[in-house]
Amino acid sequence: MLVTLPLLALRLWPQPPPRQAAPVSSAIYARDGQLLRLALAADQQYRLWVPLAAIDARLPQAVLLYEDRWFYWHAGINPVALLRAATAYARGGGRRGASTISMQLARRLYDMNSQTPAGKLRQLAAALWLEARYSKHDLLEAYLNLAPYGGNIEGVAAASLIYFHKRAAHLTLAEVFTLAVIPQNPNQRGGAAGAGLQAARTRLAARWLAQHGDGAAPGTLAVALAPTKALPFLAPHLAERLLRERRSGEIWSGIDVRAQASLERIIGQFIDNRRAVGINNASALLLDRDSGEVRALVGSNGYFDAGIAGQVNGTEAKRSPGSTLKPFIYALALDQGLLHPATMLKDTPTTFGPFSPENFDGRFVGPISAQDALVRSRNVPAVALAARLQHPNLYDFLQRAGVSRLASEQHYGLALALGGGEVTMEELARLYLMLANGGVMLPVRHEGGSTAARANAPRLLSKEAAFITLQMLRTNQRPDTREAASPPVAWKTGTSWGFRDAWSAGVFGHYVLVVWIGNFDGVGNPAFIGIEAAAPLFFRIVDSLRAQGLDRPPPEAAAPAGVSRVEVCTASGELPNALCPQRSMTWFIPGTSSIRVSTLHRAVRVDASGTPTCARGPGTRTEVYEYWPTDLQRLFREAGMPRRQPPPPAQCDSREGDADDAPTIISPNRATVYSLRLSKPAPLTLRANAMGATDTLFWFANGGLIGKAAAGAALAWTPQVAGRTVLRVVDQHGRADSRDIDVEFVP
Repeated sequence: MLVTLPLLALRLWPQPPPRQAAPVSSAIYARDGQLLRLALAADQQYRLWVPLAAIDARLPQAVLLYEDRWFYWHAGINPVALLRAATAYARGGGRRGASTISMQLARRLYDMNSQTPAGKLRQLAAALWLEARYSKHDLLEAYLNLAPYGGNIEGVAAASLIYFHKRAAHLTLAEVFTLAVIPQNPNQRGGAAGAGLQAARTRLAARWLAQHGDGAAPGTLAVALAPTKALPFLAPHLAERLLRERRSGEIWSGIDVRAQASLERIIGQFIDNRRAVGINNASALLLDRDSGEVRALVGSNGYFDAGIAGQVNGTEAKRSPGSTLKPFIYALALDQGLLHPATMLKDTPTTFGPFSPENFDGRFVGPISAQDALVRSRNVPAVALAARLQHPNLYDFLQRAGVSRLASEQHYGLALALGGGEVTMEELARLYLMLANGGVMLPVRHEGGSTAARANAPRLLSKEAAFITLQMLRTNQRPDTREAASPPVAWKTGTSWGFRDAWSAGVFGHYVLVVWIGNFDGVGNPAFIGIEAAAPLFFRIVDSLRAQGLDRPPPEAAAPAGVSRVEVCTASGELPNALCPQRSMTWFIPGTSSIRVSTLHRAVRVDASGTPTCARGPGTRTEVYEYWPTDLQRLFREAGMPRRQPPPPAQCDSREGDADDAPTIISPNRATVYSLRLSKPAPLTLRANAMGATDTLFWFANGGLIGKAAAGAALAWTPQVAGRTVLRVVDQHGRADSRDIDVEFVP
């Protein structure tokens, strides 16, 4: 009684499972349970700990049938088996197994030498101690996780992954028998050779059939054991990332094995076909648009290719994104009421202080709709829009989006709009993921399963702006067909300065995809152009995933309630007046989008000679003219498409005081500080547009006349005093525009 009470107290007192303190391996799985990587534990052993419920229920039964049929009846030792073994040994019959599961577990836990009488006694005592402290369930679970399986393999979880490339919950009966018999003689039965393994399985199968009947017979007992060198090594860059973040245990990724294989194959084929032009490396990242989980990640074109530093993960490298950030400039402008897709922007030579952006093709196209400016990646309209953004501007937006290691806003200036900063592929993919989720910023998730992050995800754009931006990007034409993709793909390319990076990023079906082409050492190549290199690879991946049925486009999402369609005058992007000859539909956000009635097309009454007249009656007629600003008229002429020049208004025309015709200052920039050398100050360039190309414009500084110039012509002016200056330009009809600047003199 005195002995029983302490043992009972030990048994009832809560105890942690009888686990060994040794480290465990890391097993990384795809979303369907397929093994991607099994990494060694810190002590160079393959060892995983899984609960008994995660092991095929037949395996514990087979182990007990083969090793310890009286496990649930004894208290840690089997006296009958011990007596039988001792008698056989005394009669010279050699050693005979009498170790129970509890005794074998004690030897594994405490690293005992049970070959000597003293060691055997310590083993017996330890087995009794374990039985007094733990339940049978815990003891059996610990044994299955610590049993030897040959070489540096411990436990059924690691053995199942190595020998059969599957988890211990998904075994066949023949595989169950195999794992049940190996621990009795792991050095001979374990490993690829498996000496004596078949005979042991046959003996166990006979016992199994005797207990369970003929209906439980396995189809075949001939199961081959895969060697450790045949372990899967899939999605290596993602696996390395997960191993850095979480070293040990079972790790479930969101990888789709078929999608991963497709991306690796397509990138390899694409690179092989482009090596002649110096394209040797690429990276790609495929995200699930609903969860942000990584479905495929290719960090380089060959993990083991030292020639391209293949073990570098290109999805984590900071690179210039080129024009791939432009959609977010337009999205911010939509939210701030600066435009709608049909708003006409100017693609004209423009100076922003010391920054004079040019387009990739070196040309200017004049008036262009916001939608066309975005999909055709015109630089000047994007920079002009970025200059007009308030809070948040592009820099604020990128900070809120979590783009890391940004320098100061002054360091980039407006060049940030054209890729002057650096982002990782993962950061860029997250931005496009935000567009796909209606402006809500989800994290990129390398592990699968949890969706808790969505509830607290911040909103960076309105759902209306995100929707319209995607609609604009959907009109971007594929590089192969020169037509918009069907089913739709909302995508954008980018090319960094010096041809160091070629990008293509977009949203299609259930995915967000970003691809990059370049060199990890930053060496440029004229072949690294987004539309010519990255875009074809992007669409090969899109087409392949769809052809395999890996992306079934979801039903077309309804437009947000805060978005409407409106008819506009195509030439001006404004509400059409009665004279507008061509009209089209566009998206806009009621109450936010800036829109007014178009005044581009105007009626002028002329006499028989074509001279404007106030008279009405025989010999007069009405003609419609387009009133373009002088800078755009000049571009039309230079492009060989001159517009008909509107005549000067008749003296009776009441439009002379119309504010819509007032001149507009285009240089210098508003609210800008101009630093001039005190010894030799450089003159500032004053320039303004007007509706009439023949208009004379008069310039004033703080009320004093500076000079005069034709509309669209430059006037040089050297400030004489520092501080705030109000510049004002007035045409001959008294219509005016003004702008404040700050002047400072430096030594």
